[in-house]
Amino acid sequence: MSSHAGTIDHQHDHTTTTGIPNKKLLMWAFLASDCMFFGALISTHLIYRLHPPPGTPSPREVFDIPLTSFSTFILLMSSLMMALAVNAIQKGNLKSMRFSLLTTVFFGAIFLGCQVFEFTNFVNEKHLTITNSILGTTFFTLTGTHGTHVAIGVLWLIMMYVRSFKPADPAAHPFWFFRNLLHVAMVIGLVLSAMFTVLAVVHTIQTGGTAAAFAGQHFLIVAALVATLVGSVILASPRGAVQFSEANAIDVESMGLYWHFVDIVWIVIFTAVYLLEYL
Repeated sequence: MSSHAGTIDHQHDHTTTTGIPNKKLLMWAFLASDCMFFGALISTHLIYRLHPPPGTPSPREVFDIPLTSFSTFILLMSSLMMALAVNAIQKGNLKSMRFSLLTTVFFGAIFLGCQVFEFTNFVNEKHLTITNSILGTTFFTLTGTHGTHVAIGVLWLIMMYVRSFKPADPAAHPFWFFRNLLHVAMVIGLVLSAMFTVLAVVHTIQTGGTAAAFAGQHFLIVAALVATLVGSVILASPRGAVQFSEANAIDVESMGLYWHFVDIVWIVIFTAVYLLEYL
């Protein structure tokens, strides 16, 4: 594998007129358009915050900075793991790439779980919705759009992870597509059940519930968590040579560009939407 690494140039593609791989160029073009899209959403929020209409609630009374700071840190760590995944596949280390991708998925799911908890708290406890104030409209539109980008990224990461198990000789494994499809479903189920389990634990602690009460009220969620975990482990068991290799590094790099962009956008949102309220 190391001897093969020297024949692959991960930075340039001499078959293109730009010297940049077409997949990477396409991703840069998409991110440029997405940058303008988020710029419009952030600008809209800031304009209304500078000139708030009467009756607009104070963000200081709504926002939970410790929770948001924690989710921001988690998202930054996910960028580190994404970079490690790109580095691993460039070196042909498939096992390390898979571990890094799964860790990135785990961190992304934590961020989404924090956002779900935050939104639920804002609606139920702070009575801030997307329709009852301009703050709610601009806030939920901006952060919800970013959360959608993170969810799409998590799904893409899961599919890339499962893709790395495609056998080198599909003809020798006639049911490989259905197995990989089941693998995708299992990992998605694992992520969702893990998110809901954590949220259920937090809710139980907040309401003063006991472990027995948690087990009785959320038995199906815990059972789904265990079942999807066992299924994911079984489907990830070694089953011979695979097609995915160092030659597919450009695919992981393109995904990494998307994920890093989403993280950078969140840093801007965290600063402009949350931190500026306390200056």
